[in-house]
Amino acid sequence: MFETLLIANRGEIACRVAATARRMGLRTVAVYSDADAHSRHVAACDMAVHIGGAEPRASYLRADAIIAAAKQTGAQAIHPGYGFLSENEAFAQACADAGIAFVGPPASAIAAMGSKSAAKALMEKAGVPLVPGYHGDEQDPDFLRRQADAIGYPVLIKASAGGGGKGMRIVESSVEFDAALASCKREAASSFGSDQVLIERYLLKPRHIEIQVFADSHGNYVHLFERDCSVQRRHQKVIEEAPAPGMTEERRRAMGEAAVAAARAVGYVGAGTVEFIAEPDGRFYFMEMNTRLQVEHPVTEMITGLDLVEWQLRVAAGGRLPAAQHELELSGHAIEARIYAENPEKGFLPSIGTLDVLEFPDHAEFALADVRVDGGVRTGDTITPHYDPMIAKLIVRGGDRNEARARMLRALGDIRVAGLQTNIAFLRRLMADQAFAAADLDTGLIERRHDALFPPNGTLPDAVPALAAAAILQSQGYAGTAGRRSQTPSDPWDVADGWRVSGHHARIFNFLDAEGQPEDIELRRDGGQWTLLRNGESLALEWAAEARDTGGERLRVRLDGRDHAGDVLLAGETITVYLDGVSHILRLHDAVAHAQDEGGSPGGSLTAPMPGKIISVAVRAGDTVKSGDTLLVMEAMKMEHTIVSPRDGVVEEVFYQPGDQVADGAQLIAIAEA
Repeated sequence: MFETLLIANRGEIACRVAATARRMGLRTVAVYSDADAHSRHVAACDMAVHIGGAEPRASYLRADAIIAAAKQTGAQAIHPGYGFLSENEAFAQACADAGIAFVGPPASAIAAMGSKSAAKALMEKAGVPLVPGYHGDEQDPDFLRRQADAIGYPVLIKASAGGGGKGMRIVESSVEFDAALASCKREAASSFGSDQVLIERYLLKPRHIEIQVFADSHGNYVHLFERDCSVQRRHQKVIEEAPAPGMTEERRRAMGEAAVAAARAVGYVGAGTVEFIAEPDGRFYFMEMNTRLQVEHPVTEMITGLDLVEWQLRVAAGGRLPAAQHELELSGHAIEARIYAENPEKGFLPSIGTLDVLEFPDHAEFALADVRVDGGVRTGDTITPHYDPMIAKLIVRGGDRNEARARMLRALGDIRVAGLQTNIAFLRRLMADQAFAAADLDTGLIERRHDALFPPNGTLPDAVPALAAAAILQSQGYAGTAGRRSQTPSDPWDVADGWRVSGHHARIFNFLDAEGQPEDIELRRDGGQWTLLRNGESLALEWAAEARDTGGERLRVRLDGRDHAGDVLLAGETITVYLDGVSHILRLHDAVAHAQDEGGSPGGSLTAPMPGKIISVAVRAGDTVKSGDTLLVMEAMKMEHTIVSPRDGVVEEVFYQPGDQVADGAQLIAIAEA
């Protein structure tokens, strides 16, 4: 076994590998960029080496810098994690040439599976079923459009060298093909260094089922059952679970054997994932093989009781697989939810900012437990535009799927995040959704259940602004109605409860909800009684802080005799209220302080939703545009984002051109009324 391991990645996977390596007695080395100097993965390792700038191409994609760091620290092996260089054949070969063990498959296997087109040709020879499509090298746009026309719409364009939903588009008709192809190629070139694509028939109501495979250098192969990864947004997984609901033993065996055949066909060694698309009638087709550990590997660990990172390290050191196929068993059901810094209500737009608060329910970290959190960030860390916006993975296990789902709902409701938008409320709606609960799964579930998963904004419960206002008063020293002394003090000025000589006191709170809509309330104190006034109604109000069983305090308000308990996080002007498992974000609006902000920008301007780079501009000053017309495309968080016109009008000015970097909130285009 190795003595020192370098981890050529960042975030939660780097923390996870470090935890397993430490348990095995290995010393660990972190590499880090300018943006990650104080990150959690650096703190988790025994040593750390700086390798470059914040942009991945200046740091985590620099094979030379990573190998130099390994030599500098005496590391005998490099674990690539997932993403970045984990599926880079040149990096695997460079490690071998340097006499450093690469914790992954040989370069030849990565090369064989690295191109989706070449992999499909290889799988066809191995007898693995394929989706009808074009997987060749000819990349002329007209030729590719003709192939799509022959396959029949809808079709799926996919980056041959890609994964993770990048460089992928569904095309519904021939007239949409050229624009979708151009976008795919740009995104593929940016993410993977190759703009080659393939085209496949887009299956209706398919499920995404993948098989975890493992092999050693002694010719032993196993599969560790399946994972269902059907619930996706923008072709990226949101929920993963194991085993797949409704999976029969016969189909499990057939898919497992097909996955092992795929691994054997390329002389695979280490951990890999063979991904299949499955139709409702049970037919399944090979999609691709990811020659690395997957983000969703914890659900496999939970149902098998195995540490897959430990398996990786033992195999990379030349050991045999710790178990044979007949010794592997699955038990219970596991579900993983990816906690992202993003706004689902705005097309899952990533959210950039500082994690002012990050708290999880009672859990184990990087270990087998009923509730587990794999995370790479902490309170005070910043989610930057340079990397994926995932905050953590929440994994739960139950005796069956219903128990696991209920446990996930409870755990999601106990997470506390403040400082930026997250998808936690959306994940709770998804867990409770009728179709998900019934395991009516397919890759289009989120779109199919859109109205249920994205309900129209309802009336904010009175308890939310009441809790927010009470928390502000508490922070300003108000004792609350339950905080008054039982005996009359000698000096009334000793009690911070809003008392006035006149007997009357009023506070007005101007809140804005998450959509910027006003939620104004007034609190009045008459004698010893507080009253909340909202939308013309008056409610008797009491509030007090109370101790939690798990430590800390929570706030309780009583409105007209009804109790409501919740947690309130104050971060500057932002107030996050957690009530009944749902988080509500309010902003304390100071009309005077923000008056110049509201008047300083032209009403027809468009601003950047996050920091990024302009990829293309479709309009010029003087052009007439209609609502929904594409104005420009920008790249941020490794994805392309199309900016469209919100109204009919005339372009007054375009402030940026392709290649320009833009800051969050930068004015991109000004549009005047036609």
